[in-house]
Amino acid sequence: MDFLRPAGWEEALAAKAEHPAAVPIAGGTDVMVEINFDHRRPEHLLDLNRVAELREWEVGAETVRLGAGVTYTQIMEHLRRELPALALAAHTVGSPQIRNRGTVGGNLGAASPAGDSHPALLAAGAEVEAVSVRGTRMIPVEEFYTGVKRNALAPDELVRAVHIRRADGPQQFSKVGTRNAMVIAVCAFSLALHPETRTVRTGIGSAAPTPVRALVAEEFLGAALEEGGFWESGRPLAPSVARQFAELCSGACNPIDDVRGSARYRRHAVGVMARRTLGWTWDAYRGAARDTDGGDTRCA
Repeated sequence: MDFLRPAGWEEALAAKAEHPAAVPIAGGTDVMVEINFDHRRPEHLLDLNRVAELREWEVGAETVRLGAGVTYTQIMEHLRRELPALALAAHTVGSPQIRNRGTVGGNLGAASPAGDSHPALLAAGAEVEAVSVRGTRMIPVEEFYTGVKRNALAPDELVRAVHIRRADGPQQFSKVGTRNAMVIAVCAFSLALHPETRTVRTGIGSAAPTPVRALVAEEFLGAALEEGGFWESGRPLAPSVARQFAELCSGACNPIDDVRGSARYRRHAVGVMARRTLGWTWDAYRGAARDTDGGDTRCA
């Protein structure tokens, strides 16, 4: 196994072009596990740790440009307000040591259905910046996942950054596992309210061959909020709305039975998480509305 260690981004792209099968490595929290268990034996490893720009992020007016090498710990410590669902998801990743090394770029490259960052990226609305010596293209995150541990990158492409919409409303992330810490998700769910566009986005993990959005559930909830005047009034949602939303989210799943959980359990758990996260996010939205209006009681 040859170890390629480019000193900068252009050199990394050149190395990837020359060795398309080279496996990128930064934190190594996924790649080294596969190598140690002899599940993967690449001819070349492409070490990206010397590419400083991959560890940088930029907060813009509408989006956050998150370098592929930014760690979960950095997201938790510095981007909690701009990317709340992703920060919540980062809290659930492994141990402190894993969070200090693991990156969203690595999570995307691995493309595991159980990756903790995927539901939050789907709910927030993200695009993946994929680059090769041929140029740059932006891939909507819902189009990035193409199968179990497969992604839309061409053989000569690397993930340079992820562009994520800044939160303009409440976001949540929830995860079910066999224990409280250092656990692979049995299933996961993320929900983001986008009041500026009056839209709702979801993300589901470990309940289908790829991370997915519950599109029908999003359309239902968006229409219910709009037609009922909830965005303006901030009234409590009827239990029937939450129940229907949860059922539609469950219906978006296409899970399997495995050692971590049955398909039936995963569908049920996604529905429970959808209902709970809707309650949490809507309560937060109502609270923000009360604060904005100087403490009036119209939402009570």
